[in-house]
Amino acid sequence: MGYIQFRPHTKLAPYIDAYWKVTGTVAELKTQKILPDGCVDIILNVGDSVVNADKTICMKNESAYLVGTMTKFKYSILLPQTNLIGIRFKPAGFSFFYQYASLHELTDQTIEFEKKLAPVIGKHLDDPVPYLDRFFLNKISGSNHGLLDVIGNIEREKGRISVSAIAAKHCITSRRLERSFRQFIGVGPKEFTNIIRFCHALLLLKQKSKDSNLLDIALDCGYYDHAHLSNEIKKYTGNTPSEI
Repeated sequence: MGYIQFRPHTKLAPYIDAYWKVTGTVAELKTQKILPDGCVDIILNVGDSVVNADKTICMKNESAYLVGTMTKFKYSILLPQTNLIGIRFKPAGFSFFYQYASLHELTDQTIEFEKKLAPVIGKHLDDPVPYLDRFFLNKISGSNHGLLDVIGNIEREKGRISVSAIAAKHCITSRRLERSFRQFIGVGPKEFTNIIRFCHALLLLKQKSKDSNLLDIALDCGYYDHAHLSNEIKKYTGNTPSEI
């Protein structure tokens, strides 16, 4: 499997995390595990259909898909001629380009996206970045949900902050925060902070030296103990920390 990631235009960087491209390997099928990251993606399938672990088709050729915020891992099987181009929006970034009633309706789901709303790669397949930049620069619009500062705060704290502390710091009620997160991100603020904390813990686990131990990582990430960390890693990845 080949994976390449591209940076968007600087004016899009507050809202789009990256463009990415996945291509299959001619010689083999590849099972890919996808982990929660708090983001929403649009995926353009310009190659073979992509299938689920149960061999049912989940992304048809020449179609666009919207992937909601994930709270659990999932598998997809990449065929030899898989060719996917993705746009990964930062948390709450999708709303600066598209109006959607509530992203909570899409949590842990992948749905077919209207072609008239999606980029059309076509002749831009070899170098999609300039085209994607133009497409989204032309679509960008203002949004008044005010979540970017809140999200930035959670990310700086690496998820080690309570919902009540977030609400107090940003002068917003917990109820309104819950409603805004579910509408513009897809999950509530508690689940979102858990995902951000998990992502930081996963990074530390992958980088850990022989001298570091699970308890140190757990405490550094704000977990009660190593068992708490292990349960969260198992929940989001399906693996134990020792298997990471």
